[in-house]
Amino acid sequence: MRPLTLLQRYAIPGILLSDGGGAFFVPSPVDDIPLKVVASTGMRWDHVSISREDRVPSWEEMEHVKRLFFRDTEWAIEYHVPPNDHINIHPHCLHLWRPQKQRLPIPPAILV
Repeated sequence: MRPLTLLQRYAIPGILLSDGGGAFFVPSPVDDIPLKVVASTGMRWDHVSISREDRVPSWEEMEHVKRLFFRDTEWAIEYHVPPNDHINIHPHCLHLWRPQKQRLPIPPAILV
């Protein structure tokens, strides 16, 4: 994950920003409505949650946030968990994850 302090221009005023975490308003590339982004780097995982008040973020919005918060060489994933493990705190929120200490298994390039 990029150092979060580099994303200061998007930081929500009054919320502590550190390289361990922060909250941000990022303008949507679709309609300029702010996406609420919460980023953290704890427990050996980089994690970014992306939400909107009116709907689930689109692919274009998720890709935009991924490019802002992760380095160009980093892969990030979105998990789809079994129903019994699903926790829904916000109905319009999606997440990106990246383990810090291990490489993600990735499919052959022809499948991507």
